Amino acid sequence: MKRGQKAGAEQVVLKLRQIEVQTAQGKSLAIACREAEISEQSYYRWRKEYGGLQIDQARRMKDLERENARLRRLVADLSLEKQVLADVAAGNL
Repeated sequence: MKRGQKAGAEQVVLKLRQIEVQTAQGKSLAIACREAEISEQSYYRWRKEYGGLQIDQARRMKDLERENARLRRLVADLSLEKQVLADVAAGNL
């Protein structure tokens, strides 16, 4: 994977599995990561976030994170509108 390119949840889970298989076969983690074209830091970060997930679970998790971010933005916008209306109603212009 090229530098600066984001991996999808499915790709991350597949690369984690690939590295796990290679380390189980006796390869060092550094070599397995190099063959998977990721850094060891990415491996540890992904393992912490996606460890033990199936592909469909990882996809669902990413969808839920996107939905959660959208809902947070919506709540923030509505809270701001409510505050502006409250200020106008109180005559605090």
